[in-house]
Amino acid sequence: MKCKPIHVRLKRRKKNRPSKTQQCINTTAQPDAAGIDIGADEIVAAVPPDRDAVSVRTFSSFTGGVHELRDWLLACGVKTVAMESTGNYWVTCFDVLEQAGIEVYLVNARHVKGVPGKKTDVCDAQWLQQLHAAGLLKKSFRPAQDILPLRYLMRHRAGLVSELSRQVLLMQKVLTEMNLKIHHVFSDLDGVSAQAIITAILAGERDPATLAALRDRRCKSSEQTVISALQGDYRPEYLFVLAQCQSQWLYQLKALAELDERIEVLIKGIAPLPNDGDDAAEGAPPPALKKGKPPGKNTLRMDLQTEAARFYGVDLGAIDGVGSGLLGVMMSELGTREQILNAFPTPAQFCSWMGLNPANDISGGKVLKAKTRSVKNRLADAFRLCALGLANAKGLMGQYSRRIKGRLGKAEGITATAHKLARVVYAMIATGRPYDETEAFKITPQNRKKQLNKLEKQAEALGFQIVAIP
Repeated sequence: MKCKPIHVRLKRRKKNRPSKTQQCINTTAQPDAAGIDIGADEIVAAVPPDRDAVSVRTFSSFTGGVHELRDWLLACGVKTVAMESTGNYWVTCFDVLEQAGIEVYLVNARHVKGVPGKKTDVCDAQWLQQLHAAGLLKKSFRPAQDILPLRYLMRHRAGLVSELSRQVLLMQKVLTEMNLKIHHVFSDLDGVSAQAIITAILAGERDPATLAALRDRRCKSSEQTVISALQGDYRPEYLFVLAQCQSQWLYQLKALAELDERIEVLIKGIAPLPNDGDDAAEGAPPPALKKGKPPGKNTLRMDLQTEAARFYGVDLGAIDGVGSGLLGVMMSELGTREQILNAFPTPAQFCSWMGLNPANDISGGKVLKAKTRSVKNRLADAFRLCALGLANAKGLMGQYSRRIKGRLGKAEGITATAHKLARVVYAMIATGRPYDETEAFKITPQNRKKQLNKLEKQAEALGFQIVAIP
């Protein structure tokens, strides 16, 4: 007997998937949290679903749209907001929300890049809101309001100094094509002697002997050498470009002088907060400043060492390698002593923010990676420049720099030396004690234990055994 086929309709079993309204993570840590996705033209904000019928709204990036966003968040009872640091589009929104009393978390985009599902602005805002409500986001450091104008002008100054250097290089390029070896007989093309000769050339002077007579009496090159270097090809197009480059250089030099005056007013107007019970408290005697070499031509035209001692209560310039460049960056990027200690309670957090300490990736008890993170930080660059200048220093810091570069390599050794400098600077700021080389380089119990472990491994590899002598 032939049986008929039986048609069976199989019903696919549904997986335990969360619904659209169900939250995927616990949002009880910060229930009044919102997420904002910042863009050039529009801003997408997401609030908890129970705060409004439409929990995700889009606003214009114009000032009126930012004010509408602020009013909507306040109406929804939002107390804290998380936003990504996208370019500089976040600055206006950050300031408006902060002035309204809303705590703003500026987070690193790398920490929230794993958005599940389709990548849209709405999904980004909702994902930021969920992560922030669960308390999984860390706030990026931003200086206090009285430090922000100083930081803005100091960063603008760094760009202006870079542009000055560019104009000097352009003048050098033109002089090379004219076969005038001015930059070979003078140490600086922007010095007094070189600029006096260039000004005379642009005024129409062509006699090498007359031009050589304009050099400063402290010039090391002989007069005959300078005369030989000033015989070249004075073509009209070369002279025209040279005149424009010098004009731009003089204009930017004047702008830099005006900017330095403005920065000096801002620095002197910042008063450090008193800290009772410490040496840095108000009314304590100022620390004795160590006299170092004069500041370079690109540093601020003011006594930064004295102002830094007022900011931090200690003479940081007493450390080998620490100069006016680092002190100016520290004051503008971090602020006063109290502001640094509030933002970074430990030296490990201070160095981690700059990306100077190793970031160990450990899996299964094995270190997979132990390199420093790729962080763009102006203060870290300033510490590395200080470490680079310790190549010929005679103190213990110079010895440490040469020893660590010989063991790790030049680039890694400079970073390790910058890490050491940062820890010493933080310890001086936190304790208020003056710099002491023996205290900074003393052998701690932890270092002694590491040295013993290293010796035991070396002895074991050679077949020996280390025995403690009673």
